[in-house]
Amino acid sequence: MRKLLPIVGHSGGRSALTCRFRCGDACFHEVPNTSDNEYVGDVIAGAIGRRSMMRAAAVVTVAAAAGTATVGAARPASAAATQPSYTKPTPPKGARGLRYSSVAPNTLDAVVTPDGYGHNVVIRWGEPILRGAPAFDPENQTAAAQAGQFGYNNDFLALLPLPGETGRQLLVANHEYTDEILMFRGYDAANPTRQQVEVAWAAHGLSAVVVEGERRSGRLVAVPRHPLNRRVTATSEFRLTGPAAGSDLLKTSADPTGTKVLGTLNNCSGGTTPWGTTLHGEENFNQYFANSSRTTDKRYGIGTGATERKWERFDKRFDVAQEPNEVHRFGYVVEFDPYDPDSVPRKHTALGRFKHEAATVRLTDDGRPVVYSGDDERFDYFYKFVGSKRMRKGHGRAVREHNLSLLDEGTLYVARLTGDSPAIEIDGSGKLPGDGEFDGSGEWIPLATATAEGAVSHVDGMSADEVFVFTRLAGDKVGATKMDRPEDIQPSPHTGKVYVVLTNNTNRGVGTNAKADEANPRNANKHGHVLELTERRNRAESTSFAWSLFLVAGDPDDPATYFAGFPKDDVSPISCPDNVAFDPYGNLWISTDGNQLGSHDGLFGVATKGERRGELKQFLTVPTGAETCGPVIQERRVLVAVQHPGEIDGASVEKPASTWPDGPGRITRPAVVAVWKKDGGDIGV
Repeated sequence: MRKLLPIVGHSGGRSALTCRFRCGDACFHEVPNTSDNEYVGDVIAGAIGRRSMMRAAAVVTVAAAAGTATVGAARPASAAATQPSYTKPTPPKGARGLRYSSVAPNTLDAVVTPDGYGHNVVIRWGEPILRGAPAFDPENQTAAAQAGQFGYNNDFLALLPLPGETGRQLLVANHEYTDEILMFRGYDAANPTRQQVEVAWAAHGLSAVVVEGERRSGRLVAVPRHPLNRRVTATSEFRLTGPAAGSDLLKTSADPTGTKVLGTLNNCSGGTTPWGTTLHGEENFNQYFANSSRTTDKRYGIGTGATERKWERFDKRFDVAQEPNEVHRFGYVVEFDPYDPDSVPRKHTALGRFKHEAATVRLTDDGRPVVYSGDDERFDYFYKFVGSKRMRKGHGRAVREHNLSLLDEGTLYVARLTGDSPAIEIDGSGKLPGDGEFDGSGEWIPLATATAEGAVSHVDGMSADEVFVFTRLAGDKVGATKMDRPEDIQPSPHTGKVYVVLTNNTNRGVGTNAKADEANPRNANKHGHVLELTERRNRAESTSFAWSLFLVAGDPDDPATYFAGFPKDDVSPISCPDNVAFDPYGNLWISTDGNQLGSHDGLFGVATKGERRGELKQFLTVPTGAETCGPVIQERRVLVAVQHPGEIDGASVEKPASTWPDGPGRITRPAVVAVWKKDGGDIGV
C-alpha cells in the first residue's frame, strides 16, 4: 500500500510565509463572496466516491511512482534520509507523450526527474539580462540593478519562436510577487527601507529573455544583452484600453485621463495569443493596497489597515484613503508584445477586473478571439470573453496594431453550471445520484458588451463601466456559480474541450458558506479537481456547454478521488492542481501548488483521450518550499518555473530552509528549469 511521505520542515501545503507574501493571507480572511449564488461544490460532491469505487481497486500501490530519479546537485546532506526507495524501472508504459517512469512522491530539496532525463537551471532571480546590468549581489541589491536583472518568483512561462536565429527562442516570464524575508538579510517586516521597497518594485512584473539550446544536450541557457531582452516592473508605464479606459472610476491625481498606469502586480499565470503576444493575469493585487473602507473593495479582499509590505509609506498610490481609484487600475489581463522592445503593455478592461489566474485564447471558426479566465478566490467564478473583431494574418505594423486591439471589443460572460440530478440527491455525503453520473449543463451569462461606439451593460443596476471595474459584483448579481478557486483554464488544441482547474476550497459548507452542489466533488475540498467543458457544437463562441468531472485530486486510496475512470492502482497521487498546459499529443500537464499529501509539489501528465484517458503520471518534483509553475511542454523539452524555493515558516536569509539551486552558503533563488531526455529523444515517447 502506498505510504505518503511526511514533509521535512513543514506540515504540508502552503506555508504561512507563502500566504503572507503571495496572497495577503487570503485563506485566513473572511470570504469576499457573500452572495447567495449556487455553490458548484453542491453539484458533484457525493457521486465521485461511489463511482471511483466501482471503477478502481481500493488498495493502491506505489508501483506507478516507482523508477530512478535524476536529482539536482543541490541535495542537502540530510536528503538521504528522505530518499524514496526506487526500484529498477521497467520499460515505461503510457499514452504517447507519457511514456516515462513516474517520479515517486518525495521531500528532496532538489528537482527530481524521471530516469533517463536530465535538467538544468536556465535562469535565476537576479541574473543580468539587459546591457549594463551588474552581476547579482545579494548583499548589495539596488532597484537600478534589479531593473536590468531577471525578476523574482517566476510563474507563467511562454516560449516563442525567434525567426532567423537558429536554436534560439524567446522566453517570457511573469514575476508574481516578492518575499522580502528571503531576499534581504536582516529584513525588518515592520520597518522596510525605501531601498528594499524599490528593489521589490523592480523585482515584480515581467521578463523577456532570449534563450538558446545547446546542440549536444537538451540544456537551455539565457542569452544576456540580446536586443529583445526586456524588463517590465511595478513602475513601468502601461496603457489602460477598452471600454472602461478613461472612466471616472480609473482617474487619479497622477493620471486625470484614466488611461495610463504605472506597473503590473502579482502576475500569476497567463497565455499566448495566435497573433504573437503574451497575456498575463494580475491576481492577488488586493494585498498591495492599504486603508480601504468601501464595500466594493471588501468584495475584492482589500484590507482596512496597513499592508504586509508597507508600500503605502513610500508611495501614496498604494493608500486607498489618499488615492481611492488607483486600486481600480489593477486586476486586469495584461497584453505584452515581446517582439517590440519599445511597445507599451496594455491592460484590457474588456476582460473584466478580478483576480485573474490566467488568460488563454482560442479562435472561433471565423477568427475571433475567445479568452477564458478564472478568478482565483474561494467561491468565485470563471469567465469567458468573446471578441467581435477577426484576427488578421501578417506581420506589418497595421496588422500588428489591429490585432493588439482584438481584446477591446466583444462580450464578457460569466459561467453558471447546473447539475442534471435532482437537488435532493445531492447531499454532499458522497452518495451517487440516481443517474450514476456527475455531469450537467451550463450557460454563459452576458455581463457587458463593448463596441467601437461604446459599451452596454447586461446587468440590471450596473453601468458598463461598473461591470468592467467591479466584475465580481456583476457576477454576484446574475447568479454565477460559486467555484472552488478557479485557476488556469485551457482549451485543448486537439479536441476543443475546455479544462477548468479548481485548486481547493476547505471552506465549503463551513458556517454560512455555500454547500455542495453537483459540480464540485467533496466537502472540505483540500485537494481540488478538474472539470471538462464541451461548448455547444464545439464552437468557442457558444453560450451554452456541457460539463463533466474529469479528475478529482487526492490519494488514489481515497474512494472520493477520480481519474476519468482510469484504474487507480496505475496513477500517481496528486493534490492542488494549479497551472496546466497541453503537449503535442493532446495530454494535459498539471502543475501543483500546496500539495496536501505530505510530499513536494510537482508536474504531472494525464491523458485526455483514448483507452488510457485519465492515466496520470508524475513527471517531476520541486525543492523544499517551492511551487511548480508555468509549465511549457515541447516535443523535446519541458520548462517549469520553480517558484519560492525555501518558503517555509521560520525561514530567512540567515536561516534558509532550502539550499537550491546553488548549494549551501548561497542564497535561495527562484529559477526556471529545463528538462530533456538524455538520449535526445522526444519527451514521453
